[in-house]
Amino acid sequence: MDAPITGSVFLGMSVDGFIARPDGDLGWLTGGDEPGGAPDDGEGGDFGFAEFVSGVDALVMGRNTYEVIAPLAEWPYRGKPVHVISTTLEPDADARITVHRSFDEAVAALTAAGYRRVYVDGGRTVHDFLAAGLVGDLTLSRVPVLIGEGHTPFGPLPADVRLEHVRTQTFPGGMVQTSYRVRRGG
Repeated sequence: MDAPITGSVFLGMSVDGFIARPDGDLGWLTGGDEPGGAPDDGEGGDFGFAEFVSGVDALVMGRNTYEVIAPLAEWPYRGKPVHVISTTLEPDADARITVHRSFDEAVAALTAAGYRRVYVDGGRTVHDFLAAGLVGDLTLSRVPVLIGEGHTPFGPLPADVRLEHVRTQTFPGGMVQTSYRVRRGG
């Protein structure tokens, strides 16, 4: 039986596998810890993020990730439906999003809307999609820094998630981006 939706993951992380410090800080990822600002691929690019987002039908994330994105001066998902899983956000908290109280509720709504490829963002949300077997591909961008501890989307899963390497790119600043396809069956 086909999965109701296919989740696609696009994450920036430290070389030691963390997506945020324990307090949620992302300065190490965005370049905020160093003079010179955000990381750059040497040509002012976004490491393929805009192209990735253009290829998805909708987005789903947890409340913590939403709270990082919400105050940005420019909403990065213009034109794409954004779904947030939260037990604390009010349903009308932000006209740009749809709030769901649970993972199951979000998956059901995304499936009912007819979405096929959904961008899954945020540690807990990525983990839940992986555990449910709903991730089809992952793009992991490793920033050349070790932060020692923090939040990770990886952890105990009901079964191994076998991956097939698709491609690896390196960028002038030292970031290494690797894309994988989730192997189904055998």
